[in-house]
Amino acid sequence: MSCSSSSGSEEDEGAEAYRKGGYHAVRPGDPFDGGRYIAQRKLGWGNFSTVWLAYDTKYEKFVALKIQKSAAEFAQAAVHEIEVLSAIAKGDLSNSKCVVHLVDNFKHAGPNGQHPCMVFENLGDSLLRLIRYNRYKGIGLNNVKDVCRSILLGLDYLHRELSLIHTDLKPENILLVSTIDPMKDPIRSGSAPILVRPEGNPKVTSVVNSSEKKLKERAKCARARISKRRASMGGFEQGVVVQQERTLEGIDLKCKIVDFGNACWVDKQIASEIQTRQYRAPEVILGAGYFFSADIWSFACIAFELATGDVLFSPKAGQGFTEDEIAISGSRSKDYFDRHGDLKRIRRLKFWPIDKLLVDKYKFSESDAREFFDFLVPLLDFTPEKRPTAAQCLQHPWLNKSGSNTNAETKGVDKLAMGTGKLRL
Repeated sequence: MSCSSSSGSEEDEGAEAYRKGGYHAVRPGDPFDGGRYIAQRKLGWGNFSTVWLAYDTKYEKFVALKIQKSAAEFAQAAVHEIEVLSAIAKGDLSNSKCVVHLVDNFKHAGPNGQHPCMVFENLGDSLLRLIRYNRYKGIGLNNVKDVCRSILLGLDYLHRELSLIHTDLKPENILLVSTIDPMKDPIRSGSAPILVRPEGNPKVTSVVNSSEKKLKERAKCARARISKRRASMGGFEQGVVVQQERTLEGIDLKCKIVDFGNACWVDKQIASEIQTRQYRAPEVILGAGYFFSADIWSFACIAFELATGDVLFSPKAGQGFTEDEIAISGSRSKDYFDRHGDLKRIRRLKFWPIDKLLVDKYKFSESDAREFFDFLVPLLDFTPEKRPTAAQCLQHPWLNKSGSNTNAETKGVDKLAMGTGKLRL
């Protein structure tokens, strides 16, 4: 995870990982790198690290501080990530390529060991948080276009200029340049930086014990009940609580690609299995090798999710197969397909063309559905070499035409598999 204000999970990382080789416990006001950086509040966490908002006393600005676990394997991963991020920053001196910038890196000694630390520019919420903020209804096609342009500009830079494959592109790893809620932005909210550790119990850390967790859960449930009662007072429509519509007006949709812990140069690939399952390209599933086009597949999945609020591919278990049926790596397609090209264990697939799906399920207009379909389907070609590059995507007419701001109002695609320009449902 890199400089994100939202983690991949809403749950706490737990106290058990704060041990030798694990996370470093941080309190607001804690100094880092000889006092240059002062911790403010936790932004998020990942399997390798926690991320804190920090104040850079040298340049008097807020930054994101990523503190890696201290075990040897995490330290080695940090060396690789810093190498990649340094190359990215070196080639983007103007900081205009829609990719996160590494500001600094150092090591911090703590009770649990030596922790590699990375300092990034402070960014805002993830695209996943944006999708959730709009209640999984889609963000409108004009907004989708704005976000897609930023992602494609970043991918074009990584692929064409640096020969880098991100390998884990997903909504959590793309951050808006600012927060959705202005009050959560340290600049727009006018927050004064914490420069000294607040007085109190010196043993208090950011780790919460089990009792505190239970209290948090009870408070969360109580808030949910209160919110439901308030919503019910706002009126009913056919027995369903009417929620106030949210608007994205005023939210800056410029964004940057982050989290390069799994990135690799195209000629120095580290892992054979890459990408998060829902965004994983078919050539990776089949163990057939991968290229820049694997990122393009993931990008297409993100575009669909932004437009509809739903994940394009959501594997589920069924009779005779598991949710990993098409997610585990393999070196031969015959592990999954018979000689006719049909899946061996998954039967009775109905075909549903994407443009018809967009109209029937998500209530897009015929013209919006057709134009989005024309943009999206080439990116999901089973043959990686046939997918357009990021640069070619940027030239597509759909991205360069302003149109209606259609919002999808329904959610839920159960299990989808891609055919040639069609969805299998």
